[in-house]
Amino acid sequence: MKIYHVPCLRDNYSYLIVDKSTKEGAVVDPVEPQKVLEAANSHWVNLKLVLTTHHHGDHAGGNEKIKQLVPGIKVYGSLIDNVIGCTDKVENGDKESLGADIYILCLHTPCHTKGHISYYVTGKEEEQPAVFTGDTLFIADCGKFFKGTAEQMYQSLCVTLGSLPKPTRVYCGHGYAVRNL
Repeated sequence: MKIYHVPCLRDNYSYLIVDKSTKEGAVVDPVEPQKVLEAANSHWVNLKLVLTTHHHGDHAGGNEKIKQLVPGIKVYGSLIDNVIGCTDKVENGDKESLGADIYILCLHTPCHTKGHISYYVTGKEEEQPAVFTGDTLFIADCGKFFKGTAEQMYQSLCVTLGSLPKPTRVYCGHGYAVRNL
C-alpha cells in the first residue's frame, strides 16, 4: 500500500491510496478532482473508489466532477450525511476492498457532522495501517462540533480512533498543525 498526499484548496488534503500490486487506487475527499487525477496519472494509478469523510463542500465538493472524469467510479459516503455524488452509502463497520491487498473499514466518528466517517485502511501484514480522519482528528486539534456533543467527540477520538493499533498512521483532512501549535 502506498499513500500520496494531494494538497488542495488553501489547507485541505486529498489522499491517493494505491494497491501496489494492481495499481488500483482510491481517493479520500477529492475536492479538486483535476489535481487528484494528475497525481493518479503520474503514478499510473487506475482510480476505482472515492472515500468521502463527510458532506461539507471542502471534502465532497469534487465528487460529481470526478464521476464525470472517471466513468464508473464508486463514491462512498455516510448513510446519515447527505454526501453529494454518493453512489454507495456506508455506515459503521462496513468493509470494502481495493485491489488485491487493501481492506477498508468504515468507522462512524460523529460530532463534526452527524454521519462523519473515518476510513481505517490495511494492506499487507508488514505494512502499517492508516486511518483517514477527515475533520474529526487533526494534528493538535479536533474538528468543530457542528452537529454533535462533547460526548460524541470523546467517543470518536478516545474510543473509536483510540482503539486502533498503535502503529496506525493518521491522515487528517486539513493542514492546521502550524496554526494549532
